[in-house]
Amino acid sequence: MSPLEMTADAAFARVDLLNLASMVEPGSRVLDVGCGDGSLLRLLAEKRSVDARGIELSQSGVNLCVAKGLSVIQGDADTDLVYYPDGSFDYVILSQTLQAMRQPRVVIEHMLRIGRRAIVSFPNFGHWKIRLQLLATGRMPVTKNLAYTWYETPNIHFCTIKDFVDLVDDMGAVIEQASALDRFGRPVEMTLPRSLWNLFGEQAVFVLSGK
Repeated sequence: MSPLEMTADAAFARVDLLNLASMVEPGSRVLDVGCGDGSLLRLLAEKRSVDARGIELSQSGVNLCVAKGLSVIQGDADTDLVYYPDGSFDYVILSQTLQAMRQPRVVIEHMLRIGRRAIVSFPNFGHWKIRLQLLATGRMPVTKNLAYTWYETPNIHFCTIKDFVDLVDDMGAVIEQASALDRFGRPVEMTLPRSLWNLFGEQAVFVLSGK
């Protein structure tokens, strides 16, 4: 099922979540790391019939998920993924949370250990608007996807699409699927070659597997 086909049945969901959900095989076992209010988990459970589980740092997020009937526990991805056994899930997802991790590489390594595949999405700090803001103002940019000022942001590790690809290569992982998205979460690769994703993609999503 394509993201567009899913949109007709799930108008409540953000386009980027629809795009991510379309990468998950129906009936899979899924762990959503940093699942927030459970929007993605609910979409996966209802439209992909997955066995959906989540881990969320904030108690308020856990409460929202539980209120929706989702199986979510409170935990810190930076420290608690180590307790999950190898191969527990088909997919482990980290959606728009990579930049807030204290140890991004370690978290991804655990994701690849826990699941057959890891799906990671993140805002792209290499987008042309961010470069232009930094050049023109000399100050840390504030955009839709990076909406905090530098002194109050929860984001501690900014990266670009190129940075992430380099990290994956260094880890020896395999990129099975990738997509660059615009500010609304729509894929941009239909009109742009991959060499320009880092400049024009405001966010990105990657499906990874271990070698």
